[in-house]
Amino acid sequence: MTKEFIKIGLVSISDRASSGVYEDQGLPTLKNWLNHALITPSQIVARLIADEQTEIESTLIDLVDFEGCHLILTTGGTGPALRDVTPEATLAIAEKSMPGFGEQMRQISLNFVPTAILSRQVAVIRKQCLIINLPGQPKAIAQTLEGLKDETGAVKVHGIFAAVPYCLDLLATAEKPMPYLETNEAIVNAFRPKSALKTNT
Repeated sequence: MTKEFIKIGLVSISDRASSGVYEDQGLPTLKNWLNHALITPSQIVARLIADEQTEIESTLIDLVDFEGCHLILTTGGTGPALRDVTPEATLAIAEKSMPGFGEQMRQISLNFVPTAILSRQVAVIRKQCLIINLPGQPKAIAQTLEGLKDETGAVKVHGIFAAVPYCLDLLATAEKPMPYLETNEAIVNAFRPKSALKTNT
């Protein structure tokens, strides 16, 4: 019997990084965070692309429809600048919108910078894949995924990743079950209602 794993698409969206002007920081940051935060084995499919809406759309479609990703995390292109079109591309290929993720990310970031209200991150579902736009700055990526903790380590504001595993559970069908995603509770404590918890037997 093969071990269950989750397939995750990572997309870093940057004109300058994709053209080699500077080294991309988005993909290494996401990979490092996932390595520490996930207990469930993962298979990563990474893409570094420019701020072009058609390219972002085709990349997301490829990762869902052909690569079969369960989860996609994007970084970059969510501000108000004219070249920032990640939310538009994400919404264009979506079947359902999940506005709570963007609302919570902005709420977390507002604890650090007032300009968090300029962020336009969205989250959507396409088929059985959850797609989340994350901020472009590495520090902000970790903050929004993990949330805020006090000096004792207790959670003050939940990070968005706490809701990801149960969201994936809800996308499962009899024909296509979803991996049971488990996290390292020291990084992020995933929440599931008691009826959705798997017990080890």
